[in-house]
Amino acid sequence: MEKNSLAALLSANAYPGRGIVIGKSEDGKSAVCAYFIMGRSTNSRNRVFVEEGEGIRTEAFDPSKMEDPSLIIYAPVRVLGNKTIVTNGDQTDTIYEGMDKQLTFEQSLRSREFEPDAPNLTPRISGIMHVENGNYSYAMSILKSDAGRDSTCNRFTFAYEKPFAGEGRFVHT
Repeated sequence: MEKNSLAALLSANAYPGRGIVIGKSEDGKSAVCAYFIMGRSTNSRNRVFVEEGEGIRTEAFDPSKMEDPSLIIYAPVRVLGNKTIVTNGDQTDTIYEGMDKQLTFEQSLRSREFEPDAPNLTPRISGIMHVENGNYSYAMSILKSDAGRDSTCNRFTFAYEKPFAGEGRFVHT
C-alpha cells in the first residue's frame, strides 16, 4: 500500500462506510489491525466503541435514541488465543465460536451471508490475524451479494503469509 494512499482514499470519499485494515507496521515489529465505521442512518451514527476484554464492541451512545440494534450492536474485534478477529458485523462471534470448535476461518463463515439490509445488502468483511513465535499471517474475507441480487452470496477469501513491513490490505463497504 502506498504511503498515505489509505488517508487519500478515505478523505476523498464522502461515505467510506465500514472498513478493515490489516498488515504489518513500517518497522516490521508489529502486526497492525484497524476497524472504522461510519453510519448512514441516525441509528447507525448513534454508536461508539468500548473495550471488552481483549477486544472491542459497539454500544449505543444514547440508549434512548436506539431503534433497531440488530445490525449495529456487535463486537467487531475479538481475540481467540493467538488470533485476532476483526469484522464489520456480528459475524465476529460466528468466526470466534467456529474456530473455538476447530473450524477454519472459511468454514466458520459458511453459515453467513451479506447483511439482510435491502436495498444495500451490505457485504460482510472479515479478517483474522495469526501471530505466533515471531511468525505473522492474516486472511481477509468478503461475503457479498451477486450483482445486488439477494438470492446469491459470492464468497471471497484472501490469505497472506509473511507480509512485508509496511504492507497491508484494506477492505471497505
